[in-house]
Amino acid sequence: MKSDNYIIRPENTSDLSGIREINLLAFDKGENEARLVELIRGSEQFIPELSLVAVNRDGEIIGHILFSIINLVTAQGTVPTLGLAPMAVKPDYQNSGIGSALVTEGLRVCKALGYKHVFVLGHPDFYPRFGFSPASQFDIAPPFPVPDEVFMALELEICSLADIPGKIEYPPAFSAVS
Repeated sequence: MKSDNYIIRPENTSDLSGIREINLLAFDKGENEARLVELIRGSEQFIPELSLVAVNRDGEIIGHILFSIINLVTAQGTVPTLGLAPMAVKPDYQNSGIGSALVTEGLRVCKALGYKHVFVLGHPDFYPRFGFSPASQFDIAPPFPVPDEVFMALELEICSLADIPGKIEYPPAFSAVS
């Protein structure tokens, strides 16, 4: 995806330090998010096409979003799905539409790759604009206690979460960070 001021593309190996820096700057406990990205990247849950960066005209990485495999555990078995985490934008570029562009492009790529749903633990005023709604509406529980409105799901394929109640289970990378 292109805008006049930046492009969004899959990460490459030369982006790794920039991605780490963004997460350190964008979050209060940025070391956790930076470590999470690195742990996911080194795991079987990593999908290279779903680690996207926003890069400005000067080649500076100004945003990053990561989607990776998580599990929906149901009575019928485990269903692989996607988790969106983390998403970060450099502080100087926040509130300029880059985060929204990363989510939009990321969801487009998820759907193009054939994924049917995405889950996020995130801000209830931000993610619903992309179609996310509380996962409880699909009878899907979070992996740990959180307010209902912050644990959300999005069906990339209509009715793909119908009749598969369960609980999300994050892979080990998520529990390795506090």
